[in-house]
Amino acid sequence: MKKILHSERAPQAIGPYSQAIELNGVVYTSGQIPLNANGELVSESVEKQTEQVMDNIRVILEDNGLSMADIIKATIYTTDLSAFPVINEIYGEELQGNKPARSCIEVSALPKGAKVKVDVVASRS
Repeated sequence: MKKILHSERAPQAIGPYSQAIELNGVVYTSGQIPLNANGELVSESVEKQTEQVMDNIRVILEDNGLSMADIIKATIYTTDLSAFPVINEIYGEELQGNKPARSCIEVSALPKGAKVKVDVVASRS
């Protein structure tokens, strides 16, 4: 059975989507951009943006009984692949040793002028 997951500590959806969906013990988050809980872009800095994106993912998972250790797949989108070393370092620190499968894609633009966006798949098993 499909279940809609939600966290008040993460930015609310700005369109017709859910923060996350769970199906058969697998959780799929929507792509998180660097908005704070009030829906404001946190900074122009790719470092601060990546930290906020990972924080948004963490609170969505935590508020639904999961952790960063439960992530099995991640997709990173950036508007500047030359920033990937910085993004990768912060991403790795936030995962605290977990090494899920991952893709990284450079895109021409992201919502609200964000420089980075991440979505994850996590498993309860």
